[in-house]
Amino acid sequence: MKKTAAIFLLFFFNSAIYGQEEKADSTKILDEVTIKAFEQNKSLRNSTATVKIIGFNNGDRNNKTSLVNGFNTVAGVRMEERSPGSYRINIRGSSLRSPFGVRNVKVYWNSIPLTDPGGNTYFNQLAWNNFSSIEIFKGPAGSMYGAGTGGLILVNNFDSWKPGASLEYVTGSYNLQNIFTSVSFGKKENKNQITYAHNQTDGFRVQTKMRKDNFSWQSQLKLSHKQELSAAVLFSNMFYETPGALTLAEFTANPKAARPAAGAFPSSVDAKAAIYQKNITAGFTNVYHINSSFKNSTTVYGAFSQIKNPAVRNYERRNEPSFGGRSFFTYKKKDKNDNEFQLVGGSEFQQGYFNTQVSKNKNGNPDTLQTNDDIDYTTYNFFVQGDATLNKKWFINSGISLNKTKVNFSRLNQYPVLKQSRSYKNELAPRISLKKLFTNDFSVKATVSRGFSPPTVGELLPSTGVISTELEAEYGWNYELTLANRFFHNRLDIDVTAFYFKLNNALVQRRDLSGADFFVNAGDVQQKGIEIHTDYLISNSTSKFLDYCQFRVDYTYNHFRYGSFIKGADDFSGKTVPSIPANTLSALADAQLKNGAYANITYYSASKIFLNDANTATAEPYHLLGFRAGWKKIVQSKYKLNFYAGVDNLLNEVYSLGNDINAAANRFYNAAPTRNYYVGLSFQWIKATKK
Repeated sequence: MKKTAAIFLLFFFNSAIYGQEEKADSTKILDEVTIKAFEQNKSLRNSTATVKIIGFNNGDRNNKTSLVNGFNTVAGVRMEERSPGSYRINIRGSSLRSPFGVRNVKVYWNSIPLTDPGGNTYFNQLAWNNFSSIEIFKGPAGSMYGAGTGGLILVNNFDSWKPGASLEYVTGSYNLQNIFTSVSFGKKENKNQITYAHNQTDGFRVQTKMRKDNFSWQSQLKLSHKQELSAAVLFSNMFYETPGALTLAEFTANPKAARPAAGAFPSSVDAKAAIYQKNITAGFTNVYHINSSFKNSTTVYGAFSQIKNPAVRNYERRNEPSFGGRSFFTYKKKDKNDNEFQLVGGSEFQQGYFNTQVSKNKNGNPDTLQTNDDIDYTTYNFFVQGDATLNKKWFINSGISLNKTKVNFSRLNQYPVLKQSRSYKNELAPRISLKKLFTNDFSVKATVSRGFSPPTVGELLPSTGVISTELEAEYGWNYELTLANRFFHNRLDIDVTAFYFKLNNALVQRRDLSGADFFVNAGDVQQKGIEIHTDYLISNSTSKFLDYCQFRVDYTYNHFRYGSFIKGADDFSGKTVPSIPANTLSALADAQLKNGAYANITYYSASKIFLNDANTATAEPYHLLGFRAGWKKIVQSKYKLNFYAGVDNLLNEVYSLGNDINAAANRFYNAAPTRNYYVGLSFQWIKATKK
């Protein structure tokens, strides 16, 4: 990590050369962002939630094919992409539960759950213009959001809504074709937005073509001084090929290759391995202010996902309708001494009626039926939470939830019909967080929370087709401490967080010779880590050339070890948990000139990653450097032009991103793109509004 440390120092000392007054826009970014997690609706400075924001200042830096670069700018967060369109996310944890997809992380879009009742999130259905900001909460969020140990993601719209229209086109290497368009209309009391996005690429590897079309509609309507109604629809139609993992010898010889034929299994090309995915989610939220202190917020939604997956070993078809709702009451009061008190209580319910059929794959088409399963998955929770702000110095948040999960399987392809069920007992998930502002610049925050996470449908019925209702839920206690300080008249922000999370019955992924995944419970996992975030801002109102510069560095240290973990004759106790690097570093540098020219530099590094529980296989460290330059022009105060060009992986690293963990036959590696280029052009019209 010597190279990493050197680049860290380079970014830090370059930023220390300057010292001007802070820009108002950046003050808004750093200080006035409203944190919505846990219904706190407070500024970042006054929130007890450990939240980081992905906005366009740290996310809009590449070709917009995926959100990988944006998520990986946040300490403690790691997003991977096995092939274009195939994401997985972990927050302060490992990827052991996510051979593909996003599991054990609760995701909401405009208050509507995108995480289905079975615990899976099709995060790839989102496009760049479906959100204005993303909140990432680290640590168990079960005290208010139900089962889960892996964190919380809130995808928000309307943070900075203005009537108008926009159109953006991006093209680049591997036949990249991206189109983003949106129309916003209405007024402050009746906001509407319609978006469309098209993403297409041939991919870096053989068998990695991707195509996605995305449509969304959001509306907010103020019905009266007491009532507000919002509605949203999200639809995506996606196709992406899956090349399969390679052995180290295959990866070294040709990282672009798809998985070759082996034994009785065909190659990924011959199997026409791919995902055909359609998702639609629709819902509405009603907020009713009963009086000045008391209100109710109720969300009702429905969703449907259809997945077709020809793979090397079979052809899987899934139909996944679901519905649910979330309702809570909020009581808020402020006394004569300006102390604030808030009490929140409510419940969330989700129900899924899924069907999964697995057939033999014959040249990319379903052949003989192997299994046919109906899955009835129910989950609900009740929660209560209290907040107190005392003397504008003490901030206290305390909550607890009661959770229940039940799943029923019916195997329909055999007679008599095989039925299996499992209930996961009522689990309490408490959380308490205390924050003290010692000065206007220095604060200390401490949090203790418990997480509980039953197996998802994908773990209870993995791609082996074996129903695994014997799996236990994982659970554990999380402890964390955060120190935050501002220097140089708020130009430099630094916060440091240390955490310890002991996870019992941790769910761990295995893969058989065909590449099918299955899961087992480990004894316990001890997760310790340190996260450091720095943000330095320079603005120069007196300069004729420089508008502002901003530097940001995020560093993560992970010390994740198995406690007692014995499976059969194998003893993995004390081994490093695979799938997560011990060290990651993200560094960003932005410069904006007053003539409209700008430049962005992005750097990311990860240390070596163990790929199996025995720690006998590794992925090598890598360093990624990206650069983008562009020019912005505002015409007549209502037209905005932006032309840019950039390069990703400037150092031309050959590395694996989204490794297959604990894979049989040592098929671990999924190569990521080497050096690639892109150019983009956007046009935005902002409608003039009456003051």
